[in-house]
Amino acid sequence: MRDTRPLDGYVDPNFPNPNGSNDAPIVIYGYTPSLALGVLGVVLFSISTILHSYQLFRYRTWYFTPLTVGALMEVIGYIFRLLSTKKDPYNIIYFVVEYFFIVIAPVFFSAAIYTILSVLINALGRQYSPLPPKAILWLFIASDVIATIIQVAGSALIGSAESNRTSPTTPNNILLAGLAFQVFSFLVYILLLGVFLYRSRKMTLRGRMLRSTLAFGAATLLVYLRTCFRLAETSQGVQGRLRTHESFFGALEFTPIVIAVFIFNAYHPGKWVPSHTARPAEVEAADMAER
Repeated sequence: MRDTRPLDGYVDPNFPNPNGSNDAPIVIYGYTPSLALGVLGVVLFSISTILHSYQLFRYRTWYFTPLTVGALMEVIGYIFRLLSTKKDPYNIIYFVVEYFFIVIAPVFFSAAIYTILSVLINALGRQYSPLPPKAILWLFIASDVIATIIQVAGSALIGSAESNRTSPTTPNNILLAGLAFQVFSFLVYILLLGVFLYRSRKMTLRGRMLRSTLAFGAATLLVYLRTCFRLAETSQGVQGRLRTHESFFGALEFTPIVIAVFIFNAYHPGKWVPSHTARPAEVEAADMAER
């Protein structure tokens, strides 16, 4: 049933609502997105996408394709965020497309992160990992797919609820469930990664692989930080402080992800992850030769 309650949300006093067929009565973001952040998002993620595309062919690390796809999705997301800023912040289509691409992109980053561990296990020795590399890869990718479907459904329903001026509580709870599941599954992955790195520390935490391994760990934690932020943001509800203040989005969504993708540019796995055909003894011998 349509709710006739007064408007509950942000209305930009400097941007009158066009009241078009695709416009919500309020700005669903909780603020009008800033031009500067939108431009930074498009420019920085475009640079990283170009670099990752080059590195993908340069090192022939096809397993790392998801990261390039994710970076491109970030570009698209921030383009639509700019459309919200410049053309119509009330437009539901702009919001849903922006939200979809920016929320989905880190799923591809996570998939790339899972593949790095899978390749490392094959190269350095399966005895160091609690699970087989294929099990790790497909278990966590499947978990992310399930979590993503739930999140997309929840966010689309939030947009519909705001447009119809009905309560967004139930859609927000659906989104919250998807994010909680994603945070939990990623935490399990981080624990498995920690076990693997500890057991293989004679190869991964010394010599030529030390800095690269630490960079990989830092990028992984940055992506996880962003996921935790999204969970905390959603738990506060549609009109919560974290969602209605862009500074939190900039500090805990944009910044961790942009740093992570550039870390993977600087420490691209093609530069340091051993080939899956390399034997552990060969990896250790190469490490000894460089020291």
